[in-house]
Amino acid sequence: MPISLLRHRRLLAISIGLAAALIPVVALADDTTATSAAGVAADTVWVIVAACLVMFMQAGFAMLEVGFSRMKNVGTVVAKVVTNLSVSSIAYWAVGFGIAFGAGGIFAVIGTSGFFPTFSPGSQLNLPAIAASTAPAAAKWFFEFVFCAVSLAIVWGTMIERTKFIVYILFGIPFAAFIYPLISHQLFGGGFLMATLGSQDFAGSTVVHLTGATAGFAGLLLLGPRIGKYERGGRSNAIPGHNMPLAQLGVLILWFGWFGFNPGSTLNATNLHFADIVVVTNLAAAAGAVAALATIYLITKTMDVGMIGNGAIAALVAITAPSGYVEPWAAIVIGAVAGVIVVVGVLAIDKYLDDPVGALPAHGLAGIWGTLSCGLFTVPALAKFNGVGQGGLFYTGSFHQLGAQAIAVAASFVTVFALSYGLFWIIKKTVGLRVSAPEEMEGLDISEHGMWGYPESFMPVPGGVYRQADTPTVNRHPEHEPVGSAHKEVSPA
Repeated sequence: MPISLLRHRRLLAISIGLAAALIPVVALADDTTATSAAGVAADTVWVIVAACLVMFMQAGFAMLEVGFSRMKNVGTVVAKVVTNLSVSSIAYWAVGFGIAFGAGGIFAVIGTSGFFPTFSPGSQLNLPAIAASTAPAAAKWFFEFVFCAVSLAIVWGTMIERTKFIVYILFGIPFAAFIYPLISHQLFGGGFLMATLGSQDFAGSTVVHLTGATAGFAGLLLLGPRIGKYERGGRSNAIPGHNMPLAQLGVLILWFGWFGFNPGSTLNATNLHFADIVVVTNLAAAAGAVAALATIYLITKTMDVGMIGNGAIAALVAITAPSGYVEPWAAIVIGAVAGVIVVVGVLAIDKYLDDPVGALPAHGLAGIWGTLSCGLFTVPALAKFNGVGQGGLFYTGSFHQLGAQAIAVAASFVTVFALSYGLFWIIKKTVGLRVSAPEEMEGLDISEHGMWGYPESFMPVPGGVYRQADTPTVNRHPEHEPVGSAHKEVSPA
């Protein structure tokens, strides 16, 4: 090989090596831009993924309510969930999001911009309270919407099995457009309670859960109990749900979805705080389930399946407000107390109010406890990190934050109850809230939708086996054969 060619190849190799070595230097010159783009992408992906987890909670609510309903009312539950998700989507896009997070107007009370929003790739809106997140406005809208949908789903847990289907729509639209956004603005959107008073509600123990439960409480007072729930003397009768495995599947789906609910409320992936919130959320749920199990056993000497699930749900509700503010040990305390509250609450409320799924104690009482717990357990450094309020009583010795939390609970309850009661009253006086007694006895699946959720349990179906009312099982025991009956072989067609 000629010496000149060898030298040429060596020079070429050296040049390539130098170029490769210099590439990182060139990249570092634009490091700020690259990091910013990567951060925006990470935040956006995280917010959307978290929102999808929260949206999946609708399936959890569906299964929970189906399990706690009787067989004759399961189809209407699923139809209700899908319809409410749909009408609230449109109402929240048109009006609700602007009220909750928009700028301008009397900002301490209500937002007045961002109505009927339009989006383009990477576009932003003037959303002062969530401006720190680099995620685009479309991602923020979707995340905040699924919270609204969860709150609306909570409303109906108290009212299932006797409510007219049209009520879900007539109440759902103004709830998503105005009632929920009003409270959301106060504690999520930079309103007076959040910005001036310093009330803390990281992911919505009050905004989402107490709001939904309070609206359900207002509706329940006007609706009344299911037929047969209470005897003339006032004694409460148990009306068991038809499928506890489905109900507990709903609990597990909700538990899973909560990992989008609480951690996603950071609206930020790059500060890594969401990982801490995953831990405290899970610990609280676990403590709630165990505490509920122990409590119901001490009271009734049984390990009630529904109560164990409600213990987990109540704990998740309770940890929602303090999830971004507390340490793991406090999460266990908060969750355990919620587990006790839900058991005692269900047993006490059931004596007077017909709440089929226990929504009032699980979302209402536990939501109150969770919001107040910020005033006890908030770590001062995390209050500073999140930019809302100050440390709790156990850290600061001050009752200031506890007082701010109590005001937030009281103001939210009174506002939501007054608006919801008024709206339900109007609906009751116009189209009515509940179906007729014969329709309720027959079941809402057939009276409202024209078909049962479990058709073969109520009617003959081609190719299936229909069990008559006097037939407890398909293969009847000879001792229980009706007189004059005989088995007949049926030839396939």
